[in-house]
Amino acid sequence: MADLVALWEVALSDGVHKIEFEHGTTSGKRVVNVDGKEIVRRDWMFKLVGKETFTVGATKTKATINIDAISGFAYEYTLEINGKSLKKYMENRSKTTNTWLLNLDGVDSRIVLEKDTMDVWCNGKKMETAGEFVEDGTETHFTIGNHGCCIKAVSSGKRREGIIHTLIMDDHEIPEIVE
Repeated sequence: MADLVALWEVALSDGVHKIEFEHGTTSGKRVVNVDGKEIVRRDWMFKLVGKETFTVGATKTKATINIDAISGFAYEYTLEINGKSLKKYMENRSKTTNTWLLNLDGVDSRIVLEKDTMDVWCNGKKMETAGEFVEDGTETHFTIGNHGCCIKAVSSGKRREGIIHTLIMDDHEIPEIVE
């Protein structure tokens, strides 16, 4: 790990992933670790700039590390997720997902709703859900352990706000967090 030059944390539907990049500028070595597991290793690369592309998480999300020379032997490392800069990806993600964090039976749990597909993820696992139309919108039902859960989708009545998604667990509303 002596050549560790970059570290990113990326929030995806199946969890928050830690991406580490090692770049040996004298040895030409490139190593990518995701969640502590080595997934790319290249030794003796004569070209010190370029890209390393790999996948992250259960959804096999495409990630690319760009290596650019800025001056002399100084390098800049940027991460792209699905072809977007990490910053742009996270901004877009906050519009397309809702995330809730809660402690459930002594276990920290992370629930994510993908608004475009209505898929629900809990701690890295895609949940079995049942959707139904109700008088004021829709409800997506699922269970975690012995807990009945429901994500209610109702119109805000305001065009700019769109649809409001609320997680109800055991008849209690869970506050949403912003990642």
